[in-house]
This record gives sequence, structure tokens and C-alpha cells, in this order.
Amino acid sequence: MANTLTNLIPSLYAGLDVVSRELVGLIPAVTRDSNVERAAVGQTVYSHVAPAVTASDLAPGVTAPNDGDQAIGTVSLQITKARGVPVRWNGEEQRGVNSNGVGYNKILADQFAQAFRTLTNEMEADLAARYADASRSYGTGGTVPFATAGDYTDASNALKILLDNGTPNSDLQLVVNTAAGANLRGKQGGKVNEAGTDSILRQGVLLDVHGFAIRESAQIKTHTKGTGASATTNATGYAVGATTITLASAGTGTIVAGDTITFTGDTNQYVVVTGDTDVSNGGTVVIAAPGLRQAIPAAATNITVAATGSRNMAFRRSAIVLATRAPALPEEGDMADDRFTVTDPVSGLSFEISLYKQYRQVRYEVAAAWGTKTVKTEHLGLLLG
Repeated sequence: MANTLTNLIPSLYAGLDVVSRELVGLIPAVTRDSNVERAAVGQTVYSHVAPAVTASDLAPGVTAPNDGDQAIGTVSLQITKARGVPVRWNGEEQRGVNSNGVGYNKILADQFAQAFRTLTNEMEADLAARYADASRSYGTGGTVPFATAGDYTDASNALKILLDNGTPNSDLQLVVNTAAGANLRGKQGGKVNEAGTDSILRQGVLLDVHGFAIRESAQIKTHTKGTGASATTNATGYAVGATTITLASAGTGTIVAGDTITFTGDTNQYVVVTGDTDVSNGGTVVIAAPGLRQAIPAAATNITVAATGSRNMAFRRSAIVLATRAPALPEEGDMADDRFTVTDPVSGLSFEISLYKQYRQVRYEVAAAWGTKTVKTEHLGLLLG
């Protein structure tokens, strides 16, 4: 196979293409970790999680109480992907583009930029898919947030979810899609006296609101709701903190992972971790930690599934981890004639570039290995849109 250069070789024009780059908001907002570089693709690495504890009354005695043992939990993380983008040229192709003023190096630079774009967007999309790990949500599916001028209630209620879950009130991130970003610019940032700063109006950057650093991402997911209708809980009753809810044999359709559900009498919107493929069979659904904020009474309680819509993400930086490294090589090395690392200025990610000299041609490869993980679901909430 050869590159398609039909329009380049016979024409004398400068290479004026500017490579498009989508908005990247999640990559700079999450925790970046290279400590898992020792792990192979698919190998599990564990991190500790200290459990919740209870207090006890103090009682003087001859010796200290024989207590304090704890079961330390873990969360697992894997490098799940090792991906590369190839770029290949032969000598005749290079001569052709160099003779007409376009220049091989200019085209090659744009090819590398496209490779960075492809891999960055894939990592950003993997992070956006972590929305399904969130604890709860606020807002209305299909309704873009920040629609009322001067009203930041959407952000304050997203913050309320995190604070109610005990999230430390620092290093908070709110990553929204471009529709919400448009409302923030057009409806919230047009008047300096209301916004408190001219950063949106003059500088084109989103505000810090209620402690959130607000960013935009082109990869924010649109969740398609399950088809469940008229589903109810059984009559057992469930206490605050419960996460597994048994359904009555009622209603039709499905409740799927990532759905947001509410129970009659409780305005909290819970994110489903494990759904039910047929609610009429009386199965179970599992909601994310920390579970119910309000008890469900010992009676059949109606369940409502939020509408299809975008899933903007509010979280503390430490809640989500992006682990990246260069793809592994055998100890003996491979056939590459040169290998170096380049940092993409848009995302801040580093990519490995390898050069393979072949018979009358060269092959470059832009590559990275990565994995994502939500390490604290309680520190992740959603703003529906």
C-alpha cells in the first residue's frame, strides 16, 4: 500500500491544513498516575481503601481495649489499552511532495497532530464513560443546564451531591459539554457585574463557580435510558445506605447501568450500577455508593427513570484516575531504529514515537498505553443535560 498523494504531487501549493482538535476537559481534570507502569496490559494493580469506622464509649480500665482491627478494602486498576497510529512514507512519495513546495516535514507534522488527536480523543472518551460510576445526579435529562441568566443553581446542586457524600471541598471539577458551555458563556458571562469577572466575556474561559473549575469536553456522553416503565420496589422496605433494591413483579422494560432513577417520595436521583433486563420478573437493581439518602417504606414504591440526555460530570480530582505509560517493549528491544517521547501541547499527554526503517520506506508509530478507573464513586456526581 502507498499514501494517496494524487492532489499533492502535481500541484504547487503550500500545505495549509490546520488539524482540528476537539475540546479536552477531562484529561486535565482527573488524577494522572504513572505508578502502574510496571503493570502489563490487563494486569490488575490494587490500591487500598480505608473503611468507614464507628466510635465507641471510653471506659477506663487496667489495659487498653482489645479492638481497632479493620478490614482494609481495595480498588483495582488496569492498563486496558495499548494503541498506536501508524504513519508510513516511501522515498518516491517524499521526493514528490518536496518538489512542489508542500514539504514532507509539514505533512508529517500534521499527520502526527492527527495521531495525537485520535489517541487523545479515545482517552477522553474513556474518561467520559466513567459517568456510569457516579453516586447521584441532579437536573433533567434532555434539558441543557445553566439556561437561566445569572442562575448557578445547577452547579450548586451538583456541589450539594458531593458535599452530602463527604467529598472534601477542594480541587473540585465540573466538566460539561459544549451546549452547557454555550449557556455559561451566553447567559452567565455576558454581564461582568453579575458574573463577578470578565473572564468569560473577555478571555473566553469558563468561570470557577462554587469551587468548581469548569471545563468543556467534546466527549461527554449521552446516556440512553432503559425502557423501564411502571416498575416498583417490593414491600420489604430499605434503610438509608442500602444499595441493592429488590423489585416487585410489576411494570415493563429494562433498567440499565448508568440510568438515573428516583423513588416516589424521595427527590434524590440515584445512579444505577447494575440494572434489570426485565423489571416484570421481580429482579434487583444496585445503586452506587453511598446508597439511599432516604429510606424506602415497607410498601411498593414507584420507580421513575430519568430521560435520555447528556451526563456532565462533577467530581473531585482524586475520584478518577487516568494511568498512562509508553507501551511495553521486550527486554531485548524491537526493530525500531529510533524512539522518543513527545508531549502533546493540547492535552499535556506524552506519546511514544517510534521510527522503523524498512525497505525503501519508513514507518512511524505514535503510541500510548492507558487505563481509567473511578476510585471513589461518592466523590463523583452528574449534572444531567
